[in-house]
Parts: sequence; structure tokens; C-alpha cells
Amino acid sequence: MLGETMRHLITTGQKRHPVRLLSIAAFCWMAAAGFPCPAMGQTSTAPSAQVAAAGAPATITLDEAIRRAEANEPTYAAASAENRAAGLDRSIARNGLLPSVIYHNQVLYTQANGLLNQAGQGVAAQPAPRFIANNAVREYTSLASVNEMVGMDLVAGVHRADATAALAAAQLEVARRGLVAAVTAMYYGLLAADNKLTVAQRAQVEAADFTKLTTEREQVREAAHADVVKAQLLQQQRERDVSDAKLAADKARLELAVLLFPDPHTPYALVAEESAPPLASREDVQQAAANNNPDLKSALAALNISDADVQSARAGYLPDLGLNVMYGVDAPQFAVNGPDHVRNLGYSASVTLDIPVWDWLSTEHRVRQSEIRRDAAKVALTATQKHLIARLDETYDEAVAARDQLASLDASVATAGESLRLTKMRYTGGEATVLEVVDAQTAFVTAENAREDGRVRYQMALADLQTLTGTM
Repeated sequence: MLGETMRHLITTGQKRHPVRLLSIAAFCWMAAAGFPCPAMGQTSTAPSAQVAAAGAPATITLDEAIRRAEANEPTYAAASAENRAAGLDRSIARNGLLPSVIYHNQVLYTQANGLLNQAGQGVAAQPAPRFIANNAVREYTSLASVNEMVGMDLVAGVHRADATAALAAAQLEVARRGLVAAVTAMYYGLLAADNKLTVAQRAQVEAADFTKLTTEREQVREAAHADVVKAQLLQQQRERDVSDAKLAADKARLELAVLLFPDPHTPYALVAEESAPPLASREDVQQAAANNNPDLKSALAALNISDADVQSARAGYLPDLGLNVMYGVDAPQFAVNGPDHVRNLGYSASVTLDIPVWDWLSTEHRVRQSEIRRDAAKVALTATQKHLIARLDETYDEAVAARDQLASLDASVATAGESLRLTKMRYTGGEATVLEVVDAQTAFVTAENAREDGRVRYQMALADLQTLTGTM
């Protein structure tokens, strides 16, 4: 029977659909062999499942969002690069206190003046060079030179490099905490925007149901046409609210995606915390701010830089000591030994002491200039301390108020929901007006949106506190 079927297919279909003919023949062969085959026209679901799995949105926690933002945000990347560069400057300044070693090689040829002069190293006479500064017509130099400079300016340079590195580290921490605060605001802002969209969609459905209810009551002459008009106006407003809420959620999602992914259109989902984190005591917050505030460390590092500049300027009053030791060959022959076995290989050493005498008060002016800048840095440090105290109290009070209002906002949502339920029941029974239902629906939506704003407010207050204290 199978053979007759295949012969019939070959006879009738080979001129029309040769590719389809091969597929049908293969299907019949698999059926005859006992292999499980899908029905004709069906496709396997495994590839689509794999595609769905591959295209599943990434799940992003707050910590993951912060980590991704640190890798993609340009301001933080610039601060990180400056911090690493300042660390290298610190190493360079410290290495400047150590002796340096170079290996110097030179071949010098000078035109002869036609006369002979008496030369050492076993040579009775040799052509004299035209340049009197040169020792011979041919001179070969191959020397290892060790140099060391000792001066207060180099020590001050090390102190300044240390302070600059501390300043760069503090600025990096400022940038990091600012980035964390921004990511936290965008993270919880997106969660709130998504929740508000859900609220708007639910309110739209509820408004549509209420329009249907008023229409049914008008048909049985239990409500006036004005109730239907009012319900329709509310439904239209709820549709506009859904459009605005969707736009706000899409914008918030794109803004956060710019920091998280190479492609802002990458789909992702956020993980919402089940409960808000607790608030530390005021004493713990003040202690952490005093020890870990980066703005305070930055101002202190700036003052240390000014102190190092004063020290460097005052170094102009002090002498500088230079040491130099050379070992190698400086002779008319490029060899360890010259004629008559004269030893060319040798060493020389020099000590230089430069004592400043008079520079037309330039050093004094530089000292005064650096002291003026140091006084300004002291004022900046004092102002930073005062602003830190004030901002810490303000931010902590804001966090306390936002935390205390969370329970009240939850209660308001529950109360508004119950009020809406009761008002709709009263309207269905003819005891309430359409305006009361509309007001109850509006109050419920407002309470839910206010709760989302309250959660974002508390999270932002915590982020600001963490920015000041470093407890992130």
C-alpha cells in the first residue's frame, strides 16, 4: 500500500512540485520505518522556545544596575582614570628621590688643525683638534652615570603628589556615590512608573465598567443620561492617563537602559524589594559621615596640596645638592686599554652645591602666593564641614519623614479602596450620585500614585544619606 502511494505521488507530482515531492516521500519513508513524525503543516516548538529563551529580558537588581552603570557612565570613568593617573604621579614623584642610572655612549670627531700636541695614554704626539673644548680628534665615550639630587623641592613634590592622589581618590568616591544616588533614583523611579502604569490601566478598566453600569441603569430608567456622560468623560480621561503613564514608563526605562546596556532598546526587568530597608540611628549616621564623607576628604586633600605648595615655594630659600658618579671609557680609543697598556677604564665623581643668593624676591612672592591659596583652602574646608552638618540633619529628617509616611500611605490606599467599593455599592442601590463615584475613583488613583511617590521619596532619602555616609 505504501509503495503504491509513493508511485502515485511520484507520477502526479514530479512535474509540479519536485521539492514538496521529496518532503512527502521522506515523510512516508519515516512513517514506514516507525519513526515518530509530526503532522503535515506542523513545525517543532523547540526552536521557538530556544528563541524565546534567548530573547528573555535580563533581570536587573539594584546592585547589578550600579555595577553596570559604573562600567558605562563617562563621568565616573573619567574620575576613575584620573585616580589611576594620580597614583602613577605619586610613584613618579617618589622615584624622583632615588638615584637615576643612565648608560651614555658617544663618538666625537673633530677636524684637526694641522698641528701635533702632546697626548697622554702612551701617545707621544697626535693631531690637535680645531675646537679647543674637545680633547682629541677622535674621542669615544661609554659611561654609566649615576645621578642623585637632594633638595626640599623634591620632598615637597612627593607630599603634593600624595595629596593629589588622595584628592583624586576622594573625587572618585564622590563620583561613585553620585552615580549610585542617580542610579537608585532612576531604578525606583522606573519601578514607580511601571506601577503607576498598572494603576492607570486598572483605573481605565474600572472607568469602562462604570460607564457600562451607568448605561445599563439609564436603560432601565434608574439613572439620568447625565450620569452616562459623566462616566464617559471619566473613561476618556483614564485613557489619556494610561497613555501618559506608558510614555513616562518608556522614558524612564530608556534613561536607565542608557547606563546599563550598550543598546538602550535591550529588554530588561527590575527586581522590586519586598520591604523598604531600615533607617539607621542618627548617631550611627553622624559617625559614619564624619569618617567616610568624600567631600570632607576632598577638601582636606586640597588643603594638604596647598601645604605642599607652600613647602615647595619655601624650598627656594634652601640649597640643592647634586651628586654624580661616572664609570666607563672616555678616551681616544674605544677600548678598555690604550697604547702601551694604558688603562682607559675609570671613574669620576662630582658634588655640586647650589646656594640661592638673590632672585629679585621671586621666591618670597611664590611663598606668599602659595600661602594665600592655602588660606582659601582652609576656608573651603570649614565651609564643607558646616555644609556637611546641615545637609546631614536635613537629609536624615527627610528620611524619617518619608519612612513614617509609608504606613500612612498604605492605609490611605486601603481606605480609598474601601471607600470606592462602598460608594459603587451605594450608587448601584441608588443611594449615591455619579459625582461621588467619580470622586471615589479619583481619590483611589491619587492614593495609589502617592504611595508610589512616597516609596521613591524614601529610597531617595536613603540614597542621599548613603552618599554622605558611604554605607552603600
